[in-house]
Amino acid sequence: MAFNQSDQFFEPSTDTNANFANSVSGQTNSFFLPKVYSKQVLNFFRKASVAEAITNTDYAGEIAAFGDTVRIIKEPVITVDQYERGQDISETKLTDQEITLIVDIANAFKFVVDDIETAMSHVNFREVATSSAAYSLRDAFDSGVITKMFAGVSSSGPDHVVGADAASASQTLAQHQGGSNSIDLLGSDGTGIDALDVMAFMARLLDEQNVPEEGRWFLAPPSFYEELSQSGSKLLSVDFNAGQGSLRNGLVSSGKLRGFDMYKSNNVASTSNATGKVLAGHISSTATAQAITSTEVLRDPDSFGDIVRGLHVYGAEVLRPEALVSAFYVVD
Repeated sequence: MAFNQSDQFFEPSTDTNANFANSVSGQTNSFFLPKVYSKQVLNFFRKASVAEAITNTDYAGEIAAFGDTVRIIKEPVITVDQYERGQDISETKLTDQEITLIVDIANAFKFVVDDIETAMSHVNFREVATSSAAYSLRDAFDSGVITKMFAGVSSSGPDHVVGADAASASQTLAQHQGGSNSIDLLGSDGTGIDALDVMAFMARLLDEQNVPEEGRWFLAPPSFYEELSQSGSKLLSVDFNAGQGSLRNGLVSSGKLRGFDMYKSNNVASTSNATGKVLAGHISSTATAQAITSTEVLRDPDSFGDIVRGLHVYGAEVLRPEALVSAFYVVD
């Protein structure tokens, strides 16, 4: 007969292997050796989610369902001319410039929990599986938004793509690098560009577009942070971080570096030729809206069990391409 004790579940062993019995000191009959089942579930490691922290979610309240559209009017640019007495003033014709945010991306999950499994399991498997599924939805949202942001970086007027997705590298910081070179980060050989200088260059490009300093962020994969920790920034030291950073939401440090809030994510998509890529921007650059986030349970008509399914619908749109800067790098 099985019984519970503390956080463990015991039942008699059915292992009749004599060799196993003889290997246990003082035991001559392995049938009475208990199997021990822990009530604690071994969860897998989960990636940090950063999309909500680095995007504008102000429009979410105006979205109700899949396919909904929010038309966002851009502020008009008014021309100012020098005036001389008696001179006619040229007028600026106001035109509506709008950007459309559409909720058009839907992700879902569905699984069945058998009644027998529910009754006999020593853990709440439905709860564990639902938590895992909810994380998977959130991770898909995070990855999708970051991919959209990289694709939305302005490549002309202004050109905010620093370097190129190439295996060959240059020790010069310039937009697009002629389309043939990535940035050669300072490595163990003592040559290359310091990771801090890359960040400073990206900050300058934002400065030139009058992007506000408050609300700026920097997003990079672990390989860039490894190089950054080798520079003079002391980014990952206890003195700089003061123990306040949290990787739970991707935030690396409670302080700023080169005017950026620092975020780390494994959802920065891998590159084809370069070692990696980074993204800097302002929170107003991209809008996200999550319309439907629901989970429901219903009986499975084809078995004795419960169907658990969930749906997540969202939209993302780059509103200000000039408020984003990306860079490609190579680590020797």
